[in-house]
Amino acid sequence: MREDEVRAQLTTPLAAPAFPRGPYRFTDREYLNITYRTDPDALRALVPEPLRVGEPLVRFEVMRMPDVTGLGDYTESGQVAMVTYDGEPGEFTLGMYVDSLPAIASGREVAAYPKKLGAPKLFVDSDTLVGTLDYGSIRVALATMGYKHRELDKSVARQELTAPTYMLKIVPGYDGKPRICELARSQISDLTVKGAWTGPARLHLVAHALAPLADLPVLEVVSASHLLTDLTLGRAAAVHDYLA
Repeated sequence: MREDEVRAQLTTPLAAPAFPRGPYRFTDREYLNITYRTDPDALRALVPEPLRVGEPLVRFEVMRMPDVTGLGDYTESGQVAMVTYDGEPGEFTLGMYVDSLPAIASGREVAAYPKKLGAPKLFVDSDTLVGTLDYGSIRVALATMGYKHRELDKSVARQELTAPTYMLKIVPGYDGKPRICELARSQISDLTVKGAWTGPARLHLVAHALAPLADLPVLEVVSASHLLTDLTLGRAAAVHDYLA
């Protein structure tokens, strides 16, 4: 393979790349989102400058993705912090747990999503929408919401989903020092909200050394949403270089 052909590749292995080129289109992407108030000092300790934390709000989310171009069918779960960057409201992705290797690899390599292997689930149990996250054999999160109790204004859902998302990308060099250390920004585009509901919700987090969601304790559930969407993930771009 010539050098120019190597430079044209997206990822490895060369004969069987871990994921295809995007952009990735999501059809019938379903969310269970629970926003809660947490300990402000604990949250500030996890959010990197130059992002700023105002009200100490965190969103726990479980996303069911049955139809993703190039990536197939998978589920992911995670936590995001409500932040501002240069005065603009957004969110910082604290951690994501995913049950698909192509989704993990592409999320980390192409963008900067902090994805790890996990076993999230989103399902309806009688009259309750349930989201769970297992890390190995341990259940570290259980989210419940009344199933479609009330319709949610789709403009509120759109605002929730299209806020700028910030991620921290750290890639070490061969000497162990960071070769890339950047704050990246992404934003969902081409969004169709097909359904939006809200209702009573609860969230239970379990302490775990390697899936430390409970380090941000649930002090008060502020809001909950159940959303059904079609969307495209925007490409990430660096907004701050920590090595400059």
